[in-house]
Amino acid sequence: MHHGTMHVSLYAPRDSDPQQPHVQDEVYFVMRGQGQFLCGGVVKAFAPDDMLFVPAGLEHRFVDFTDDFTVWVVFYGPEGGENK
Repeated sequence: MHHGTMHVSLYAPRDSDPQQPHVQDEVYFVMRGQGQFLCGGVVKAFAPDDMLFVPAGLEHRFVDFTDDFTVWVVFYGPEGGENK
């Protein structure tokens, strides 16, 4: 789904998460699975119903996640993020 600067999609990597920093702020809504989320050098456990925020340009990825891992991801706002 796209609307203005917002883009929503389902994300379900398998085995590893190859993400690179993005130009917009983003929010993840964990639907299934659990694991660890590395964001800006900080590791945080996640599980279903958790919400995770990533500012634009920050290195992040999901690690040690289960095979059923699935999130909704929402990208939004201007390039560089809302706090640029």
